[in-house]
Amino acid sequence: MEKERHVLVIFPHPDDEAFGVSGTIASYVENGTPVTYACLTLGEMGRNLGNPPFATRESLPKIRRQELVDAANIMGIQDLRMLGFRDKTVEFEDDEELTKKMSSFIEELNPSLIITFYPGYSVHPDHEATGRAVVRAVGRIAPDARPKLHCVAFSNNSLEELGEPDIINDISAVKDKKIATIRAHRSQTESMMASWSENAQNTDPAILRWIEKERFWSYKWPKQ
Repeated sequence: MEKERHVLVIFPHPDDEAFGVSGTIASYVENGTPVTYACLTLGEMGRNLGNPPFATRESLPKIRRQELVDAANIMGIQDLRMLGFRDKTVEFEDDEELTKKMSSFIEELNPSLIITFYPGYSVHPDHEATGRAVVRAVGRIAPDARPKLHCVAFSNNSLEELGEPDIINDISAVKDKKIATIRAHRSQTESMMASWSENAQNTDPAILRWIEKERFWSYKWPKQ
């Protein structure tokens, strides 16, 4: 991983960072790189309420807020921003206002690297809207002054259309922090964790590979 001046992570939901980015975040923090995590919503419309259920529709926003704080603490993030948008409505926000919000973070923090979702390859409408807003904001910066833009993609056509990821971070040194970060979002992850924790303890190769390697695509800007 290259040395960065400041890393800005922008996702719409608590736990978006956990599965494919938390090891990268923890690695940057351990190397002394400032990391800001901007999370647009509290994921209050999340489908899971715990397993067995311990949340209700009324209590879930408060629970997920605390889970996000706990996850950030595990990763070592000291600058966590909660933007207050409503879950499953980010796609309906005014494009210009959302872009300006992303631009304001970039202007304030001057990051050398931004991590978000790859528009067109991130499945959920909130993921797509967030990624598009970040791309618009970065695209307004002169090409020679833009921060790097590393994107998460996981739609079925990602490999076919984007090719293999050009950034693969080995986060095995902080995999315990990654697993703890996933567990911190327990209202959403408890059932999944129970299903594969035994395999993880037995060093199942597929699970270990998924845990220890985090994949990103550099955003491909249209040729001028």
